Amino acid sequence: MGNSYQSAALLTDNRLAMAAMGDAAALYDLGIACSSGTGGYDVDLIAAHKWFNLAALSGSVEAQECRAEIADEMTAREIAEAQRQARAWLALNQRRAA
Repeated sequence: MGNSYQSAALLTDNRLAMAAMGDAAALYDLGIACSSGTGGYDVDLIAAHKWFNLAALSGSVEAQECRAEIADEMTAREIAEAQRQARAWLALNQRRAA
């Protein structure tokens, strides 16, 4: 009955919590979910680029590769928006951690 949706929501909440702590694997997983439309996410290349960018900043080589791959499918304006969102997310989560 809502089990798969609840499971996806719990997984998402967990990944977001881990991502907020700078967990590169969680950030990468969110990028995969947004780039492929899995885990209850719609395909959203801007969001995927943001998560891959954040994962890359946390040391994920795989995220660097994925970010480059999806950037080929994006406009310069979309990439700029993804970078803006990544900076905003970083600023918000750095304030929370302080």
